[in-house]
Parts: sequence; C-alpha cells; structure tokens
Amino acid sequence: MSTSKLVDMRTAIAAHVHDGDTVAIEGFTHCISFAAGHEIIRQRRRNLTLARMTPDLVYDQMVAAGCAKKLIFSWLGNPGVGSLHAIRRRTEPAALAPGESLLEIEEYSHHGMVGRYVAGAHRLPFYPLRSYSESDLPKVNPLIRTVQSPFGGEEVYAVPPLNPDVTIIHAQRADAEGNVQMWGLLGCQKEAAFAAKHVIAVVEEIVPTSVIRADPNRTIAPGLIVSAVVCEPFGAHPSYVQGSYDRDNAFYREWDTISRDAAATEAWLQEWVYGVKDRAAYVAKFGGDYFKGLTPTSAPSGSVDYGDYR
Repeated sequence: MSTSKLVDMRTAIAAHVHDGDTVAIEGFTHCISFAAGHEIIRQRRRNLTLARMTPDLVYDQMVAAGCAKKLIFSWLGNPGVGSLHAIRRRTEPAALAPGESLLEIEEYSHHGMVGRYVAGAHRLPFYPLRSYSESDLPKVNPLIRTVQSPFGGEEVYAVPPLNPDVTIIHAQRADAEGNVQMWGLLGCQKEAAFAAKHVIAVVEEIVPTSVIRADPNRTIAPGLIVSAVVCEPFGAHPSYVQGSYDRDNAFYREWDTISRDAAATEAWLQEWVYGVKDRAAYVAKFGGDYFKGLTPTSAPSGSVDYGDYR
C-alpha cells in the first residue's frame, strides 16, 4: 500500500531541519531550492553547517540571516557576477560587525566535494583522488589527507565522507511516494541525497506513479530514501529548472548590488523572505508577467520509443 509523503514546505522544514544540523541544498546552477532556503530563514534556524558544491545566492542569504556557523564547499561566488558579499562580511575579520563571529569555512575542489558525497552515499570511510597533488588546499584543510593503496602502496589523497542530516533537492517532478525525477544538469543531487539521513524533495509538479514507472531512468531518488515531498512551483527561482523556467540573470546581477550593503541585504530579506508567508506569496509578489518572461524557448530533444508499457 502506497503512503503519501506530500507536505507543505513549512511542515517539511519544521520536521527535518533543526538547529545545529548539517544541511545540503544541492543543485549545480540548476534546480537550487531557494524556496527551502527561505523557509529555513523564516523558521530562524541557527548554527547550521551548510554544505554545497557552489554556495550560491541561497547561502549568501542564509548567512546574512544568521542561520549558519560553517560552510563546507568547493567554490564560492555569485556565478558569472562576482563575490557573495554577505559571506565575505562573515569571513573577513575586518568586515565583521560588532559581536559577530567568523564563519567557519572548509574548502575542497569540486572533485573533492563530490567525492565526499559519494563516500557518504556508499558509507565508505574515505574517497581517494589524485587531484590535490599540485594544490595548496591540503595545506589549509587538514581533512584532505594522504593514504597508501593496499594494492602496491601508491600514495594518493583522500577526503572523508559527508553525511548531511538533511539534503534538500529540487527537481521537475515526483509522485506522492517520493520517487523523484529530474533531467537537465544533474549536478550531485543524487549522491547528496543518498548520503543524507533525511531527504526533502522539492518539485515543480506531482505526477501519478504510473508516469514515474513509464520512464524510470529519469529517477534520481527513490521514495525509500525521501522523507518529505513538497510541490513548490517556481521554488528554484532565481536559478532555473530545465524545461520550466530560465535562470533569472537580472536577479543575480541585482543581488550583487544589494548584498554589498548589510542594511540593503536586511531590507531585502525583510521584504522578500520574512515579509511573505511562503513561495506562492513570493511568486504573487513578483507577478505572473515576470515569470512569463522566464519561459524557456522550446528546444525538443527528439522522441524515444520505449515500446509498450505494461
């Protein structure tokens, strides 16, 4: 008998994200759950360790809101624009406001960060890789270590597993049981999901299980590892969802100006996060015409005949 895991965002975050947790909101430029990040801010979670390959605007906003004590990452910036200024204010001693503490940072290469998720997903003690042989990262990150191969004694680098308390992924669709399907740029959403203790899947639409079963190789997370499913149209804005809406490049540029000033950043959070009760209200505040302007150009990828499905 099937069991629905469909809940609203407020319920999902309240149940699965707690003060002091390690939280991964993944999505490599594509399908970043800003809606979940904003709800975490609204619920005023504190002392979080935020893990993500590329801390995007979503983590800049969460750091500005006081949610985080530490970042685990592999590249940090506003993609295509510049710095994440709220994070810079918490990582540069001269920029700290009175009473603020430095944000802890733990940095890896992209390969190293993916390796941590892979090791976590497979419940392995470490992930071996060669790519730190010419890097200075091992000098500043003591968790990047060397190990000897049991097959010949060759020395390689290794990173520890990463097992978030909760991973939040965004995708195009899921069924109510939590079987999640995604296409386009996948990033490491699958690995981060399998590595986590709990998974919140945020999707653009809920479809019948028969739709999932008719095209199973799109499934990146089976329902058996998903704790909650949230249907949140436009939940990844200002990032993009392949086939649903484009990246809002104008917003990324605008955030560079906003985030340079702490007061302007706080004013934005008050208006667009604390000042709206949920993502539906956020979308309504922008207005429908705004999102029509982000409708992607049709680019059919061709058809595939799967034969009869029984």
